[in-house]
Amino acid sequence: MQTLQGTREKCYKCYRPKSSCMCPYIESFSTNTQFIILMHPKEFKKTKNNTGRFTHLALKNSKLFIGDDFTNHKEINNIIATTNSFVLYPSKNAINLSTDSLSVQDNISIFLIDSTWSCSVSLLKKSPNISSLSHVSFASTKLSEYKIKEQPKEYCLSTIESTLCVLELLNEHNVENIKQNSLDNFLNPFHEMVNYQLKCLQNPKIDAVRFKKYN
Repeated sequence: MQTLQGTREKCYKCYRPKSSCMCPYIESFSTNTQFIILMHPKEFKKTKNNTGRFTHLALKNSKLFIGDDFTNHKEINNIIATTNSFVLYPSKNAINLSTDSLSVQDNISIFLIDSTWSCSVSLLKKSPNISSLSHVSFASTKLSEYKIKEQPKEYCLSTIESTLCVLELLNEHNVENIKQNSLDNFLNPFHEMVNYQLKCLQNPKIDAVRFKKYN
């Protein structure tokens, strides 16, 4: 496929330039839980370093929607009406998966908000159908490995890192039975992306060479 001069071919799965496509590192697997990723439009514009799409590509039983107001979204409202739905958000009354189990064991949907903290708050305010769901959270003891992005607080994690924590806890609660190998490899595209970006920062010629190769 030819591209306009000065532009790069894009991978339309991971939405990164083909010169730094991370799809080969993504190993998808099935889950009992359905994951609904709500990507804020501002996050969509940053897809080069976005982990929400990696999360979606790795989880076969997932859907991804872009927007900031899902109040009247027909498909999302149908999911809420037909499944036991939760939203991952660390509110005061959230169910702490690190210590407590969900009240249900099957037909579960968990909504993941893929955005900055401020945009997450805005999305929930605009989408009462999402904010009114039972909130779930976890006690984070891991530091983010997102070395190319500064986190607002010490234990804030990226979307894909947070999702891994949820998957591990759902395994502990017997909601999931995900093989350890799948969990171990879940962050592979994220780690490769971070390492690639670090190399480019240290040596900008790396990105230039790959760009030339694919154009």
